[in-house]
Amino acid sequence: MTDRMRFKDRAALVTGASSGIGRACARALGAEGARVVVAGRREDRLAEVAAEIQAAGGQAVIVTGDVRDRAVCDGWVRTAAERFGGLDALVNAAGVIGPSLGLLGTEPDEWDRIMDSDLRSVFLLTRAAAPELMKRRGSIVSISSVAGLRPYGGLLAYCVSKAGVDMLTRCAALDLAPHGVRVNAVNPGVVVTELHTVTSAIPDYAGFLERSKTTHPIGRVGRPDEVASLVLYLLSDDAGWITGACYSIDGGRALASAR
Repeated sequence: MTDRMRFKDRAALVTGASSGIGRACARALGAEGARVVVAGRREDRLAEVAAEIQAAGGQAVIVTGDVRDRAVCDGWVRTAAERFGGLDALVNAAGVIGPSLGLLGTEPDEWDRIMDSDLRSVFLLTRAAAPELMKRRGSIVSISSVAGLRPYGGLLAYCVSKAGVDMLTRCAALDLAPHGVRVNAVNPGVVVTELHTVTSAIPDYAGFLERSKTTHPIGRVGRPDEVASLVLYLLSDDAGWITGACYSIDGGRALASAR
């Protein structure tokens, strides 16, 4: 439990809150006094997160659905307004990754799946949340990736989707700045979550994590709570003069040459 309460009585909506970075962000926001709408597809996992927030003295409400669906996104924002009186913060953490197929191996359906999950969803929810965020001069942080900053062989669709998130962040920051809403993104390197394992995108995950010690100059992979710390900083008033930024949090991965 943190001794800081930067988000006391503020309302936050976190997508992808059932696991990984989204879960870490939801828990951290709740620990700092936020009333959190935890959003995702797996109700049982979301219930665990909500219970953790409530056990720490926070408030949480669960919403489920597919973030690729415009009506679902609109409904999540409406729930935040109805249950918590408005919306102060949005964390776009939902996303997927696929197997390493590359240009020639990526079928159009797989391209669409990744684009819809990782980029269209951010557009839909950012657009849906903007009117409520404007009322409170709120803030948005989207979870991008080091793959949005540099290319990786075999990850065509994922790299393009995350590069799109970075550009969406910059454009939305310009559009919403006159309304007092800040928009930023973070670009993690390899973080230990279920992202790679849930779809068997990397069959030998343990071996991948071991190799990642050499591809990240700092010598290790990251933790969800480390990314959440940066996300909360960017959402907070401490970062009140930061907008349109895409912050690397990758142990130096974006600086390293491909191996």
